[in-house]
Amino acid sequence: MLNEEIQHTQIAERIRNLHIRRKEILSLPAEKALDEILDSPQPAAMVHSFPEEDFFFLIHDIGVEDSIELLSLASDRQWEYIFDVEIWERDKISMNAVTQWLDLLLRADPDRVIRWLLKDKLEMTEFYLFKNVEVMVREHDQDPSDFGEGFFTVDDVFYIRLIDEPYDHQLEDKEKRDEVASEILHRLAMFDHVIYQRVLFEFMTVQGAEAEEEAFRLRNQRLAEKGFMPFDEAVGIYQPLKVNDLKDPGYLKRLRFSHEAQYETNLYAPVPFYSVGMLKQDNLFTRSLQEIKTDEILQQLQSEFASLCNQIISADQKIIREREELRGVVKKACGYVSLGLEHISVKYSEKAVNRSAALIQKIPLSRIFRVGYGFALRLKWRAQKWQKQSWFSQENLPLSFWGEEWLGVLGGLLIKKPLYFDNYKTGVIYREFESLNDIRETETVLSEIMAADRLFSLMKISPVPVPGRFVTYKNFMLTLWARHCLALTQEPLPVKSDEFKNFFEELWERGSGFEVRSSGNSADLEPRKVKTSAKESFLKWLSDASGEDIYDITRQSGRTLETLFQEIESEYGEVSTKHLKSKYISLFLVRG
Repeated sequence: MLNEEIQHTQIAERIRNLHIRRKEILSLPAEKALDEILDSPQPAAMVHSFPEEDFFFLIHDIGVEDSIELLSLASDRQWEYIFDVEIWERDKISMNAVTQWLDLLLRADPDRVIRWLLKDKLEMTEFYLFKNVEVMVREHDQDPSDFGEGFFTVDDVFYIRLIDEPYDHQLEDKEKRDEVASEILHRLAMFDHVIYQRVLFEFMTVQGAEAEEEAFRLRNQRLAEKGFMPFDEAVGIYQPLKVNDLKDPGYLKRLRFSHEAQYETNLYAPVPFYSVGMLKQDNLFTRSLQEIKTDEILQQLQSEFASLCNQIISADQKIIREREELRGVVKKACGYVSLGLEHISVKYSEKAVNRSAALIQKIPLSRIFRVGYGFALRLKWRAQKWQKQSWFSQENLPLSFWGEEWLGVLGGLLIKKPLYFDNYKTGVIYREFESLNDIRETETVLSEIMAADRLFSLMKISPVPVPGRFVTYKNFMLTLWARHCLALTQEPLPVKSDEFKNFFEELWERGSGFEVRSSGNSADLEPRKVKTSAKESFLKWLSDASGEDIYDITRQSGRTLETLFQEIESEYGEVSTKHLKSKYISLFLVRG
C-alpha cells in the first residue's frame, strides 16, 4: 500500500513538472517553442503531452509547412483532432482540405499515415477515393485499352483513373490532388495487396450522403467532449439566464468540485493552456481564479473555461486557428463570466473577491456566462422593440440621424450579437460587454435616445432633406429652436446666415468670452458661456412644442440637453460672430 502511494505521488509529480514545462514552451515565440520541443530529451513524449487543442494552435503559430517534424511526432488523437476541425465546412467534408492535410501527413510519416488510415480512418479514406477516383475491374479476356485514356494499374486487375472534374466539388490544386491520391493508392498496394483490393471493392459501393452523415455524427461526438457541440446545441450558450433561473438553489451552498473526487479523474488529463493563458484581463473572474489555491480545483475550472470557449466557437460557427482569433473568444468568455459574476455576487451580497471565488466553484461557468450575456441581450431586445414603433422609423430616417455617438450605441445593439460601443477608448470601435458598468452606460444612452425620440414624436414635425448637409437630431432640434427665437415659421428649414448671426449674438452671457490680440491670437480667457436665460428659453420652447411638462423633460432628457449646450460652447465659444461660416456650422442648419 505504501509503495502504491509513493508511486502515485511520483507520477503526480512528473505530470505536474510536465505541465509546468508545457506552459513554459507555449509561452515562448513559435520558433523557439519548436526548437525547445525538438531539443527535449523525449520530444515525442513532450508532443503527446499537449492537449489536442493546444497542439492545433501550436502548429498554426509555427506554420503548418514548418511543423512537419511535429506532425511526425504527434499522436493519432492529435491527428484526428486536426482532421475533425480542418476538413469540415459546416456539415460537408472539404475534399481540398483533406488533400492538403493528407499531403502534410504523408510528408511527415507516410508509412504511419497508411496504417492510421486503415485502422482509424478507413471510412474517410474510402469516401475520399469515392469522390476522386474511378475504378474498372479487368476481366481475364479484356483489353485494357477498352477502358480509355488515363487509367493506370499496379496489379493488372484494378484499373484506376483520377477524376479530372468531380461533379460536386471544385479542385483547387488538381496536380496536388493527383499526387496525394496516387501516393495513397500505391502505398496501400505495397502495404498489403489484399487490403488494397478490398478497399477498392468497398469504395465502389460507398453511399456518399450516408457515409458523410455518419462521419459527421462521429466527428461531433468527439468534439462535443471538448465543448465543440453541434451548432443547434452550442447556440444555447447565448440563451439568457437570470439568477432566479439557476436551478437547484441548494448548489449555492455546496462545492461542485471535491478534491478527492477530482484527483483521480483529472490526474492524467492535461488542461488546454492556450485559452487559459490568455486570461490577462483584470476583472472579477480573473481575480477570483487567483484566490483558488487548490491545484486540482483550479485545473478543473481552467478546463471548464476552455470548454466554454470551445462552445462559443461552435455557436459562432468559426474556425479559430490563430492566437489573436482565439484571444477574442477568450476575452468574450471572460468578460461575460465576470459580468455575470458581478451580478450574482451583488444578488447574494457577496461582494468580496474571495466570495466570488467560492461562487465559481458552486455555479458552472457556462451558467454564469449566460447570466452575464443576458444583460446585453435584454438591451438588444429593448432597442429592437423600440425601433419598430419609434418616431424616427415611422419617418423613415436613417440611423445616422442620431449622430455619431448614439448611432454607434444603436449600431452595436441592433446587430445579431450585441456589442459595446467603445469608440476607440481601448483601440477598437466595438467590443464585447465586459462589466455591469458597460451595461449601465449603454442603457443610459438608449434611454436618452428613446426620450428624445418621444419628444420629437410629440412635436409632430418631420425632418426634410437639406442638400449638402447631414440632418441629425442635434441640428434638427436646435434649428427649430433658433427659428422660434427669431419668430420664423416652425419648419425644419435652414436659417439664413444673417438671421442666424442675430440669434448667435443673443446666445452668450454678457461680459464673457475672449479677447483677440493684435497678432490675431486669442488671449487665455475662458470661452463664452451660453446664457442661463437661453437654456430656460430652450426648455420652455420644448415644453410648449411637445406638450410635456418641463420637469418631465429635465428628468428624462436633462443630461442630453446639458451635453448639447456644452457642445455648443465647445464648438462656438471662441468663435466671433463675424467669423461665422455657414458651411462650418454643424449644430445648426444655416444657409449663406
